[in-house]
This record gives sequence, structure tokens and C-alpha cells, in this order.
Amino acid sequence: MSLLLQLSRLIDRLSEFVGRWVAWLVLAAVLISAGNAITRKAFNMSSNAFLEIQWYLFAAVFLLASGYTLMRQEHVKIDVVSGRFSKRTQIWIEIVGLCVFLFPFIYMIIKLSMPLVINAFVTKEMSSNAGGLIRWPVFAMLPLGLFLLGLQGISELIKRIAFLKGLIPDPSKKQGAKTPEEELAEFLLQKEVAARDAALTGARK
Repeated sequence: MSLLLQLSRLIDRLSEFVGRWVAWLVLAAVLISAGNAITRKAFNMSSNAFLEIQWYLFAAVFLLASGYTLMRQEHVKIDVVSGRFSKRTQIWIEIVGLCVFLFPFIYMIIKLSMPLVINAFVTKEMSSNAGGLIRWPVFAMLPLGLFLLGLQGISELIKRIAFLKGLIPDPSKKQGAKTPEEELAEFLLQKEVAARDAALTGARK
């Protein structure tokens, strides 16, 4: 299990690295968008390439950071039933979800998208818009992003099995985030301290 946990930590480091660098693409998209708007208004000049590179950058942020988002436990979860169960049962539900839904989904999408990527690369497919960009790089974002998501899914699976064995703390807890119970306890503590301070102030008077 120690070797698997080492693998999990390596995958987490990769997801962290990719996520932090991909975040800069948001700034690049904003600067390109602003530059395109300025040149269009000030000099009446523009190009479809400026619009399409923004779409490409958005696709890169959305897809390549999916593994990082999973590692940070930031994907949307609609918890209606599992929250009523014990933590171990919740972890088992997540293990089943990873194995039955996430991994097959990733496999099928990569399998279906790779022929499109290869064909676009071989034929040097271009955008149909005037001045548009070559297509295969943005097509390649889909299998690459899902591959990174699958890697992080393996890491999450390892961590959940390790948790069930009592080797690590709860891996489903958001990093740096407080649970509702912790927020409630902090709120009650603040109220208690405020009431105590008010009582001391009243006694002094």
C-alpha cells in the first residue's frame, strides 16, 4: 500500500503543477480579449484567430484542470442520500462511483475522440472561419484532459482505499475548507466569548 500511496502523491503533484500553470491561461485569455476589443474599436482591425484562441484557452482551462479540480474536491456533488450514512459508507459510495462511472466514462470518451484528433492532425484540419486556426490542438485537449482526470481518479481511489485501511485521514474533505460542523462550532464559540465579555463588562460597571 505504501507504493500505491507514493504513486498517489506523485499524481497529486502532477495535478497541482498542471492546475497552477493552467490558471495562467485565464489571464492570457483576458489579455487577448482586451487586446482584440481595443484594436477592433480603435483601429477597426480584428481577426477570427483572436476569437478562436480564446475558445482554445477556455477549453484548455476547463479540461486540463479537471484533474486538479478533482484533487481539490471542488467538483459539484449533489449529496441527498449519502450524507445520511457513515463516513466509511460514503467512501465506499465514492469508490463505486469512481470505478463504475468515472473510469468507464473516461475510457469511452478517449476511445471515441482519439480518431477525430488523429484525423484532424493528419489532414491539418483548419477552422472554416476566415483567418481561423488549426483544429487538432483544441481537439487534443479532450483526450488529454480526460487522461489527467483519469490519473487523478486513480489517486483518489488509492486514497480512499488507504482511508478504509486506517492509513490516512479523510481524503474526501475539501483542502483548506471547514466542514459545516466546524463552522457551527466556531460560531458558537464566538457567541460564548462575546457573551462572556459582555458579562465581564457589565460586572465591572
